[in-house]
Amino acid sequence: MESLPLDTSHPAVRDYLALVRLQVLTPLSLLVNIATVVVCATLISPGIAGIAHLHPTSITPNSPAIAAYVGFIFLGQIGYCVLLVVASKAETKAALIKGVGMSLVFSNFAMALWAIAWVMQWFLLSTVLQGIILLLLLFSNISLLIYHPPNASRPLDTALIHAPLRFFLILPLSILFPLCLFVTLHLTYHPTPPGYPQRYEDWHAMAGFGVLLGTNILGLLVIIIRRDIVWCIAATWIAISIWSASPKPAPVYITSILFTALHPLGLILSIIYARFYGTSRRIELPRDDGHPGLYAPNQNGGSQQVPGPAEIERGPREIDGENWG
Repeated sequence: MESLPLDTSHPAVRDYLALVRLQVLTPLSLLVNIATVVVCATLISPGIAGIAHLHPTSITPNSPAIAAYVGFIFLGQIGYCVLLVVASKAETKAALIKGVGMSLVFSNFAMALWAIAWVMQWFLLSTVLQGIILLLLLFSNISLLIYHPPNASRPLDTALIHAPLRFFLILPLSILFPLCLFVTLHLTYHPTPPGYPQRYEDWHAMAGFGVLLGTNILGLLVIIIRRDIVWCIAATWIAISIWSASPKPAPVYITSILFTALHPLGLILSIIYARFYGTSRRIELPRDDGHPGLYAPNQNGGSQQVPGPAEIERGPREIDGENWG
């Protein structure tokens, strides 16, 4: 039986094939990611959290908090996969195909490889993989923001496309990539018999403080400028996971607690400012037909408003002699 002719150069056909490809590969990559991370976290000893404890840094987060964060990302991606199947609006399909595309698929596979590299203590490879994930997610988030921004008329797009992608982006941006980089560069400390180092030089506290300050200032600017609730929740979550893991040097501990309060406060103040001062309130007075002197007839038989004093050119003018009287 001869195959049906199919013009793959037609834009509609290409979009359909791209959507089918995503419907197959995205759930597959998510399944591989979930299975690999769960196995490396629970069945292997030492697991993901164990390796982090063997190589502690000044920014090492609380493992259960990060595990809950990753679980939230997985739940969001399950909803994303459901939306891939049930999407009917052209705008939603365009966001899935052209806004996200294969970036999420590659990010899931890279995350699975990172889990394996981390438990094998291949820290350089782990850092490279986290950098790749960061670039892929940054590209897809910028594409969504510019070409397929969130719209109040499509709340499912915001909840199942924008939110999971942004949550996933903040994970390597705020904690995983810096953590892998610290371990790779040996910016770690070895606990002493009393429990932890007494000097900041042994903590590499200022390096942790600089990374924490930079990522959180970036997040705070995004939250204030865009009134981004998702970024606020994710950044606050990461900050809590850092200061809740003790011990921590004072600069890192104080900074993480400070931004735990600043992120929600910045969001609230930004929303209040936009609500009351963001848009200029202009009052348009209705046309008063009871005062015909305000209007002059035009050439089309209608009327136009007589220009006010501010619109009339002022200055010395020549007056004819017959006007003197």
